[in-house]
Amino acid sequence: MCEDCTCGEEIQKNSIYLPEVAELVSKKKMTDIDSFFEFELKGHSLGHLPGQFAEISIPGIGEAPISISSPPSDDNKFEMVIRNIGSVTNAIHSLNVGDKVGIRGPFGTSFPMNNLRGKNLLFVTGGIGLVPARSAILYALQNRADYKDITILFGCKEPGQRLFTDEIEEWKNRNDITFLETVDTCNGEKWEGNVGVITTLLPKLKNIDPLETYAIVVGPPIMYKYVIMSLHDMDFSDKKIIVSLERRMKCGVGKCGHCQMDNIYVCQDGAVFYYDDIKHLKEAL
Repeated sequence: MCEDCTCGEEIQKNSIYLPEVAELVSKKKMTDIDSFFEFELKGHSLGHLPGQFAEISIPGIGEAPISISSPPSDDNKFEMVIRNIGSVTNAIHSLNVGDKVGIRGPFGTSFPMNNLRGKNLLFVTGGIGLVPARSAILYALQNRADYKDITILFGCKEPGQRLFTDEIEEWKNRNDITFLETVDTCNGEKWEGNVGVITTLLPKLKNIDPLETYAIVVGPPIMYKYVIMSLHDMDFSDKKIIVSLERRMKCGVGKCGHCQMDNIYVCQDGAVFYYDDIKHLKEAL
């Protein structure tokens, strides 16, 4: 390379594999272990698609892959909900507005929202699975005319673990979508809604056409098995079921091997998959 060559600088400037600085501009506690964070990049948007993730780094602590919860936007800001479960996420929870983090990404595949235009959408979300699904939900609501019926199901362990409660109330009151939610148990909390696992909501859906509907399923691993069984009972084909498999991801670039399933790296080949493409992998669910 010649001394005056600047191509290396251009690669570094535009590489999603190198962290850039993002500022924390908003923070809100959502549950005992989950908090909402809004970050802002300088001079450009993150450029993500619904369902993608980014790597957040804290100098001297490490980095972690985190789902992006806001829909695509030309705005420089993007949103995440982060669960405090480790050293990196604990450090993020300790940040104050105005503090800086490193951001790499966006990474991974996305929910195929363009391919789903003109179809019915059924979102089945459990717990923190609502976080990546929210990006696709808000995108669909912002482009409501592009989709037919939209149904959103949300379940969590108990009322105190509900996320985005203000938005949930808005979804409940909309007359152009169907929203149902449930909790596994009330645990002594006041709750007037459905009690039971999320599959107890599916029989309440009377007008779902499995030939014209795509199910987007996001939640804890144990949820997938029973939701998919219930969708099969409703005559959904595996090609009409879309899942997000975010567990065990680490580096985001397919090098550490944490997320490898046979010849598939979740962080590179996913995290969004059509169930038909990964159902043969024993480790997938």
